[in-house]
Amino acid sequence: MCNKRRQTGLTIIELVIFIVIVGIAAAGILRVINQSTGASTDPVRRKQAILIAEAYMEEIQQAQFTVCDPADANAAIATDANAAAPVGCAASSTTEKLGPEAGNTRPYDNVNDYVPVGYTLGTPVRAFAVADASGKLVDRDVSGAALGVNAVGSALGKVSMDGITTTLTLNLVNGLGGTITSTAQNMIALQITITVNYGPGESVTLDGYRTRYQPGAL
Repeated sequence: MCNKRRQTGLTIIELVIFIVIVGIAAAGILRVINQSTGASTDPVRRKQAILIAEAYMEEIQQAQFTVCDPADANAAIATDANAAAPVGCAASSTTEKLGPEAGNTRPYDNVNDYVPVGYTLGTPVRAFAVADASGKLVDRDVSGAALGVNAVGSALGKVSMDGITTTLTLNLVNGLGGTITSTAQNMIALQITITVNYGPGESVTLDGYRTRYQPGAL
């Protein structure tokens, strides 16, 4: 009597089910990998945004904060821009106002110059941007070069800075006693806020403060 061995293996149905399960699992794994790869540049862009915010904050805080333009003969001693010399500015034309004086370029000589003429306190403005040939505002460093490109306009690094935008906001710091008006010569302390947006819903905000150690101090 001959005993036949029973052959073992996968049926075609089992094989199809196995292929479907593996395919679904592989699709899920590939999706996770794709998402991880797509987000891998986020930490680099965030680091770039932090460095940009710190650079702009340092630039502003290194500027003077006087009631008279730093070029005024009495800038170091003036305590009231509206008064006569020596406690006031040597010339009324050099009284500090919100917005840069004609012909001034970065780095500005006074904190007030980093916002436009007629600036409303608490309003974010693109203080570090200059329009390119197409009219698009592009953030620039202190020398005027577009961020992320070299002297001849070629992109630097592997992560593009395209889409990174920076705003500046100046606000009065209250609670110092007395009435603080929004005129530049009467400001005693300012809150400086730098916000760098580097992606949809992604931003870095850096706050700093600038005070006059004494009215009119250089």
